[in-house]
Amino acid sequence: MNLYPREILNKVEEISIEFIQKNKLKALILDVDNTLIGYDQKLSEEKIKWAKNLKGQGVKLYILSNTNKKEKVKKVATLLGIPYILFAKKPLKSGFLKIQKELQIEPEQIGVVGDQIFTDIIGGNRCKMFTILVEPINEKDLLITAWKRPIEQMIKEKYKKTKEKNKDVFQ
Repeated sequence: MNLYPREILNKVEEISIEFIQKNKLKALILDVDNTLIGYDQKLSEEKIKWAKNLKGQGVKLYILSNTNKKEKVKKVATLLGIPYILFAKKPLKSGFLKIQKELQIEPEQIGVVGDQIFTDIIGGNRCKMFTILVEPINEKDLLITAWKRPIEQMIKEKYKKTKEKNKDVFQ
């Protein structure tokens, strides 16, 4: 099981059209909690503009969330004008594969963007998709997530050392 993402970024807005083209991506599967919105549940204007820009350049966006809070996910999806699946049970493959089938795009051309290694990254890697780990919006986590963060931090540090050591391989 590969715990490493293909890329680590600070926030989703760092995924530019140049990044998309360089990595031959056609779609992004986005997590909601702590990736698109914080615990205040407000979607920033910056993220709305980011999504509109990518969509305007032909990039397909889709939300895949483990939450069962439909109104929260629906609100974000509506503001971004994109479809969603909730209660996805990531890292299980089913939600990722359902989106891939619906979009009819090869898995390696789909980016999976999220703040958690044990859900977003493992799930995307299991489906052979291009995984992108972003820093969580909020430092404070729900109990279900908080215990995993120190382990994820160790994995991220090891990833960064490996990437630095093998710079030419990752380029």
